[in-house]
Amino acid sequence: MRLITYGYLVYLLAPIVLLLIGAFGDHWSNTLLPEGLTWRWFITVWEDATYRNAMVTTFKLALTTCLINILLVVPLVYGVTLKFPAVAQSITRLLVMLPVAVPQLVIGFAFILAFSTAMLPWLGSPWLLVAGHVVVTFPYLFYTVYADIEASPLKAYERMAQSLGAAEWQRFVHLYLPLVYRSVFTGSLTVAALSIGEFELSNLISGFMTQPYPVVLIQAFYRTTGFACAATLFLLSLALLFSLFSTLVQWRLGRSSSRELPQ
Repeated sequence: MRLITYGYLVYLLAPIVLLLIGAFGDHWSNTLLPEGLTWRWFITVWEDATYRNAMVTTFKLALTTCLINILLVVPLVYGVTLKFPAVAQSITRLLVMLPVAVPQLVIGFAFILAFSTAMLPWLGSPWLLVAGHVVVTFPYLFYTVYADIEASPLKAYERMAQSLGAAEWQRFVHLYLPLVYRSVFTGSLTVAALSIGEFELSNLISGFMTQPYPVVLIQAFYRTTGFACAATLFLLSLALLFSLFSTLVQWRLGRSSSRELPQ
């Protein structure tokens, strides 16, 4: 088992190590390792307006995707948990999982067929790109929030508050939101990381002026090896940063929750 674990780690880390070596190498052509040491590839990527603008677009896209997901998921989970019967809950969970089960390539072609017509000529618009990212990331936030609410005492609290005469909006604000804000925050970090790294759907439906960083990154591989490695490391660093931050937040929230439990 230990040998398998080590082999998996080597398999996982080897491409990242090669990217690091290539990004800092001054020249890499027909040799096992690059020659020289330089920072200039990172500076070149940053000074290139195409990549810098694509990075800004990616941040805006990830932020907008997170906000729309929150606005959709928070009330939906509340309704599914408390208002839907068991059969409707099962159907809803199945429908929410469809974007995970269906390949993003299929979703992208469906968007092209639906939004490149005379009635809906929206292909290439920034809001269609946002809609696509919401579709593919929605299940991750939904199930993060739904799992936490199912494990919480929300239903018991709701019955008690309702028996005391609390209105539905009061129960939503004072009972549901305090129980759900942690999972919303951690789930949003996951959504942001997925949105930043999403390529297949974005490549099919993004316009020339709204291309996010992963789509623009393809062009880097038609240039020098060092430039391509440095450009890829920018994207990898952003995804890892959000993933590590999400893990850290979950760990801190878990510790704070354990401290709040009665001894």
